[in-house]
Amino acid sequence: MSTATIGLFYGSDTGATEYAAELIETAFEVANIEKHDVHKVSAADFASYDRIILGLSTWFDGDLQSDWEGFFDEFKTIDFTGKKVAIFGLGDQMGYGEFFIDGVGILGQEVVNNGGEVIGVWSTEGYDYDESVAEFEPGWFMGLALDEDNQRDMTESRIAQWVAQLVEEFELEAVGSTT
Repeated sequence: MSTATIGLFYGSDTGATEYAAELIETAFEVANIEKHDVHKVSAADFASYDRIILGLSTWFDGDLQSDWEGFFDEFKTIDFTGKKVAIFGLGDQMGYGEFFIDGVGILGQEVVNNGGEVIGVWSTEGYDYDESVAEFEPGWFMGLALDEDNQRDMTESRIAQWVAQLVEEFELEAVGSTT
């Protein structure tokens, strides 16, 4: 029985996004996760994956995490046609409520612009923020929102719920029987 492989690409300045990526990796039981630090990748590294997870934090006034910021021009050239992409983001809804997880929306829009399918959308319920580029329609973020500053106690349960959602949306349960 074969197991699907998912490329998880993340950038982390303080270690919080890397920690979330490790929790996500651990939560997947029906797929192999290959983690990549965005600081060390090129656009070509995305080509071998049909299932991708992107992770980042949003800094200051809606800025991408520094490694994603440096990679962003190259990221915009990636062809995501035929790829399913899930995104998780870390932000501070109290201190930066007008820019909460904007990075998720910035990356998500580029995935859509380049032919990809964004999966793993997440309800805005339970968050207290002003605005977010990641809120692509009222009540929904383009991906998982994590707030290690104000809701750290909810991170593990949110990740567990999101990974269960991704297993279905990545169609992983049937992978073993189709290959």
